[in-house]
Amino acid sequence: MNLKQKTAQFIEHVKQIKGDPHFIAAGMAIGIFVGITPTFPFHTFIAIALAYFLRASKAAAAIGVWIGNPLTIPFIYLGSYKTGALILGTSLPFDAKFTTFTELTKLGLKATIALLTGGVIIGIPFAAASYFITRRLVKKFRSRRRLLTNNQEKPDS
Repeated sequence: MNLKQKTAQFIEHVKQIKGDPHFIAAGMAIGIFVGITPTFPFHTFIAIALAYFLRASKAAAAIGVWIGNPLTIPFIYLGSYKTGALILGTSLPFDAKFTTFTELTKLGLKATIALLTGGVIIGIPFAAASYFITRRLVKKFRSRRRLLTNNQEKPDS
């Protein structure tokens, strides 16, 4: 499956989620945020738990965590580590081969804290942006669906 097909499939999944736009967008923001933090393989569990406690869409949260996938995780973790190391003044070598949280803890406490700090810092703006983008898209999808439904219900005169 190519990127265009994957994107279309992702959008179809989001369209199918029930709930108001805020509920769905909040879930997506939670999922994106958690997906950026270095907590792989616990992303989905953490995102769904947070969505439950914050009364957001658990389905959207589960979809959102896929921002952290095998193709993007090395870049996300490297960016998270560099951001956290810069803020904390830590200077340790980082190897992008570490792809799970348990592997990352082998780097030591300083590196793990740098990764978590950087992940949170990078995750916040991505989560905020995803909230507003998802909310707008859900409203747009539903508006189009209502328009199509209304046009189909009108008899031709």
